[in-house]
Amino acid sequence: MAGFGSSAEPCPCGGERYATCCEPFHLGTALPETAEQLMRSRYSAFSRNLIDYLIETHPSPEPLTERRRALKASNRGVRWTRLRISASEAGGPADLSGTVTFEAHYRQAGQTHVLRECSRFGREGAVAGGRWLYLAAEA
Repeated sequence: MAGFGSSAEPCPCGGERYATCCEPFHLGTALPETAEQLMRSRYSAFSRNLIDYLIETHPSPEPLTERRRALKASNRGVRWTRLRISASEAGGPADLSGTVTFEAHYRQAGQTHVLRECSRFGREGAVAGGRWLYLAAEA
């Protein structure tokens, strides 16, 4: 599958090995149990250019071809270098929603940048046991 590296490599999100951290989510063999796990897996998906995973974990009324094109364009030439989680509120296994505040460090066009965001997550269908989805960045 395009975008996957060695499973023995460190996970881009800062977890231990990719094979035991975000790879099961990317392969669809496991679902994130918390909002933070989903946030980390999305960061790793950006790092590995896994556009389909990013689309699957973020509902949008925008046409699929437009979403795919926009994600590919925004991630072109970007090298994600480090993720730092600074706060999590709710978003646990028994919660229906939660937020994760983070800094995503990256390089583009020879310059270093930091994306700071508080992301809002919710359960699909707003029901316990629904899969976690990225909803939006908080203002």
